[in-house]
Amino acid sequence: MEAKRLLLGDEAVALAAIDSGLSGVYAYPGTPSTEITEFIQKDPAARERGVHSRWCTNEKTAMEAALGMSYAGKRALVCMKHVGMNVCADPFINSAVTGVNGGLIVLAADDPSMHSSQNEQDSRFYGNFAMIPMFEPSSQQEAYDMVGYAFNLSEELHVPVLMRVVTRLAHSRAEVKRGAPREENRLDPSDDRGWILLPAIARKQYLKLIDKQPLMLGKSGSSPFNTLTLTGEKGTGIIACGIAYNYVKEADPQVSGILKLSHYPLPAEQIRALAAASDKILVIEDGQPFVEHEVRAILGAAYPVEGRLTGALPRTGELTPDSVGTAVGKPTFRHFPDALNMAPRPPQLCPGCGHRDVYAALNEVVADYPGARVFGDIGCYTLGALPPFRTLSSCVDMGASITMAKGAADAGVHPAIAVIGDSTFTHSGMTGLLDAVNENADITVLISDNLTTAMTGGQDSAGTSKYEGICTGLGVDPAHVKVVVPLPANMSEIKETIRQEIAYHGVSVIIARRECIQSLKRHSAKKI
Repeated sequence: MEAKRLLLGDEAVALAAIDSGLSGVYAYPGTPSTEITEFIQKDPAARERGVHSRWCTNEKTAMEAALGMSYAGKRALVCMKHVGMNVCADPFINSAVTGVNGGLIVLAADDPSMHSSQNEQDSRFYGNFAMIPMFEPSSQQEAYDMVGYAFNLSEELHVPVLMRVVTRLAHSRAEVKRGAPREENRLDPSDDRGWILLPAIARKQYLKLIDKQPLMLGKSGSSPFNTLTLTGEKGTGIIACGIAYNYVKEADPQVSGILKLSHYPLPAEQIRALAAASDKILVIEDGQPFVEHEVRAILGAAYPVEGRLTGALPRTGELTPDSVGTAVGKPTFRHFPDALNMAPRPPQLCPGCGHRDVYAALNEVVADYPGARVFGDIGCYTLGALPPFRTLSSCVDMGASITMAKGAADAGVHPAIAVIGDSTFTHSGMTGLLDAVNENADITVLISDNLTTAMTGGQDSAGTSKYEGICTGLGVDPAHVKVVVPLPANMSEIKETIRQEIAYHGVSVIIARRECIQSLKRHSAKKI
């Protein structure tokens, strides 16, 4: 076993989970969390042990499957990006009420600055909502060390734990020292009736969760991941959360003290001690002002607390050494004049991508319908909203294209067309299609099937080779489930098919199927 490895933050989490006796990882790919599951899928030790690592259809099914593994006494890890927490919220919140058997870690990878996301939501609010412990590592090594600690705490308190990482930690590398691996838990299904959330039982379980709150607070107050350092000088006290601690250390400010915060709930006594030694407190956290709000509640309105809410730090976007340096009075701006003259390069669909042919055909057809609206979804094909295509009218969340098209059709829009990818369709689009079928909505659904989950690197797509059967099984008339191959040579056929299905006043589905050009390159290279 290597003593040290150079790892992404995601990979440090994955390796630590394997070394902590993981029996299964459950996930849907989403940047910046994807590399965790991919690492476990490729790891020789995990493969030899038969650790479950197949991709799930969406984050809700992932959370539920992991909860089932925990019920059986085994350790499970659930991984997703921050918006995936919205999808799995129902089982996630209820898992705090049922409790756990085998240790259960829910990993949420937040994306401040929205590098590849629709919003900047902060997953720590979900941990507070569920009233469970949370961890936020400040480094790759700490991420590795936290995982084993978090699994043990989960089993000690019989609750799931939430671990939050951000893009900069997930996708940066550092040296990580491994610990000694442990064996997997033995199979030991739970006999606790607390897993049956009938109201009479759920009320008792909820009281148990409430009763655990002082114990959780005590654990964070004595946590090795929360450290308070006082300088003995009066001045500003800093609370640095997760990765922000690195930026504070880089700035090396003159302060009264620093509370490094990586284990929640907030250690109230340490916060009060820092406040007593300081004139004011500056909260430095990546994401939304979660801790800033909490600290104000702990210290009261009269005590000065600064942070994102007060303008001491930018209200939006991820932290940087420059923004933190400015906030602590030690600006470190680095200017690169040549960079200011660089032309912006917006993302584009790959040359040879089948989505290009889909949009080329669609644009030509809808030009004949002045009232046409094309509703988009989450995936590579979202780039169809940008030049040169400018086809899409919306992009809201996974699966929304079909239900938004239905709602627009209900309002009188015609034609109402939904464009959705293959993986997104099985993630969240099928239920919307069933709604449309049940009302015989006048919509045309175009599934752009590139045979993979392309946007996140080419993971397996849950419905590959099943889409015709899924659509007809949901009730779409088989005569109006059409398959086309998006190639320039087939443009006339594709346009005619779209026109025919627009003319049909009911639910129709067109599956445009051609393998992702990047996936095709990888597969071709393997054959050489």
